[in-house]
This record gives sequence, structure tokens and C-alpha cells, in this order.
Amino acid sequence: MTRSVAVPAHLSLLALAGFVAGCGAVAAAPPKASSRVGEVVAVSSSAERIEPYRARFGRARPVIAVIGVNSGTELTDYVIPYGILRQADLGDVVAVATEAGPIAMRPTLRVRPQASIAEFDARFPDGADYVVVPAVVRRNDPVLLGWIRQQAAKGGTLVSICDGALVLAASGVMDGHRATAHWATDGYRRKTYPQVRWVEDRRYVADGKVVSSAGISAAVPTSLALVEAIAGHERAAAVAAEIGATDWSPIHDSRPFHPRFGRNLSAFAATEYFNRWFHRPQTLGIAVHTGTDEVALAFAADAYSRTGRARVFAVAPTDAPVETRHGLVVLPDMIGARPVERTVAVPADKPALTLDRALAEIARRFGSQTAYGVALTFEYPNFHG
Repeated sequence: MTRSVAVPAHLSLLALAGFVAGCGAVAAAPPKASSRVGEVVAVSSSAERIEPYRARFGRARPVIAVIGVNSGTELTDYVIPYGILRQADLGDVVAVATEAGPIAMRPTLRVRPQASIAEFDARFPDGADYVVVPAVVRRNDPVLLGWIRQQAAKGGTLVSICDGALVLAASGVMDGHRATAHWATDGYRRKTYPQVRWVEDRRYVADGKVVSSAGISAAVPTSLALVEAIAGHERAAAVAAEIGATDWSPIHDSRPFHPRFGRNLSAFAATEYFNRWFHRPQTLGIAVHTGTDEVALAFAADAYSRTGRARVFAVAPTDAPVETRHGLVVLPDMIGARPVERTVAVPADKPALTLDRALAEIARRFGSQTAYGVALTFEYPNFHG
């Protein structure tokens, strides 16, 4: 089975408009991290701390729904919060879809949700305590928007990842709240949803029962901040150390990522256009097996897919569904390594470092310009190429 790798339009056309508007300015490199790999050095500032969890409905643990649209949901936005929250073992974390059947992840892979909206509502009629909303292809999906409004009315905290904020904004639940999203949609969302108080200087923003994050890689610190809100600082620090995250600070500057003239523009153009025009993409297999870590899998598959040089597929020994480390089900695309030109193994340790490892390998194979372009798309502040 083969599928084309699609890069979401908001990371191409809207970003292209952004650099045209900013002609003449040369963007600086993303700020360099000062901490050593594996050293937890910071936590969320009080200005963006998610409100502490308060038990409702006699529940011993919170109910957390990660919601996706079957026709297309951003892989990293959906899978990384699921993996980190399950790793923290702090509540009932459920992978949900608007309908029954598999979710087509973007830019690659397919997963089988654990419940449809209807099934989730039957199991938890009082609603979720937290709803994680990733970027989706159909962000105006009426079923999704209606369900989000219902969850908000039931008192749940809504947590958008990347351009999942556009879903919350379209539902109306963000009106009057401070929020952020991926840098590429800054102009669009300010024009389309002026009732939201958009900010661009945070990895995540916490405003009451509405939490939002910046671009793709912000899924990690946002998830850790949510762990802190539910289970406390010590548990969040322990999970951060386990996965290899250095901090979950909200401090961030999105401006350096915009593809204005200079290195940013050429790197962005390489991944979005030139690599696809001038190179035949490799068929690259991501090896999936029982117990594969979700965070590592998402980072690896997503990063290679965004190079413009590879078409990424989930490869397994058989066509049987594969259960990951924390119970998410991945549907293989191919059987065995023979159909692909190269296979990438998913790291078993420190999964949050997988993006760094993938970017280093992408730079070695496809050039530093391509790796830097992928880092810009991920809004990842720790890579310079």
C-alpha cells in the first residue's frame, strides 16, 4: 500500500505569504538552548501555569481525550501528548476519533483510535476533564466543533496543539482568551479570529480552561505542563527526565522562524518546493513493532516526511495491527523491509531526543539546509544545522 506524503497547506501557502510580507528582513537563527541534553533545568512560569487539576464527578483520576478527525490529523500533535500523558500514568487517556475506523495521520501513518466520539460519550457522559485538540485537515468539521463545544460546556479544559488552536477558535470557545499557534498561521488567525487575543512569544499559553501551544514541537513542553497541573512538579520532572526533555518552559520567540529572505527562506523553499521538484523521493520505512514508543515514532516519521526527499511508510513483519508502548494501535503500510529503499529504527530510549537525532541524520543524508527547513516547520528552537 502506498500513499503520497502531504504537507499541510498552512505550512506552505500561508508561510509563503508571510515571507512576501516580510521582504528585506533577515531572520535570526532560533535561540540556542543553554542546557545540557537530559538535564531538566526549567518548569513553567507562573504566568502560563495550567490550573491545577480538581477532581470532578467522584473520579479518582482525570479523564483525558485526545481527539482526531479520521480524514486527516497531524501525527505529532496527536500522538506525542497521548504518549507523554500515558507515560505519566496520571489518568484515563483515550485516543478518540470523530468516527469509527482508522485515522489518516498527516503527513504519514495510520492509527486506530480507541473510541469514536459516540463511544467516548457513552463511556464518559459527564465529559472529559481535558481534551487535547491537534491540527486537523477539516478544522471546520461540524461534528468535531459541536463535540468541543459540548465538552467545554461540561467544564473540560481544552488543550490545543499547534494549529489545533484554529479548531478551538472556529468553535468559539477561545473567544476572549489569550492563545497561540504555529507561526505560519499568525496573520491568518489574527484576521479570521480577531476575537481571540493571539500572542506569539510563548511555547504555550494557559488562560483558564483554554490552553494552546505554538508549532509542532511544542507538543512536548505543553504535555509536560499538563502533567505538572495534574500530578505536580516532581512527577512532571520525572517524566521529563525519562523521555529526555530538558525543560517545559513557556519562554519562546516565534519571530525567528518566519521564512524571510536569508537562510530561513532558502531552507523553507528547499523542503517545501525544491526538494520535491528536483529529487526523486526515497521510500523510507519506519520499523514498527509491539512496544514502539509513541513519541519517538511520531517524531521520526514526521521529520523525515517533511524533508521533501522521502516518502515514509510504517513497516512491520506482518500486516497485523501493531500495539505501541502505551496501547495505541498503528496499522502497517508495508510488510517486511524489501519494498523500501531504507529502514529507520525508532529509538527505544529518551524518545524526546528523537527529533534531534532525526535532524542530525537528515542533515547528513540530505544536507543541513533541508534539516534546518524541517526544524523551521517544527518551530523547534534547539536546532541550527
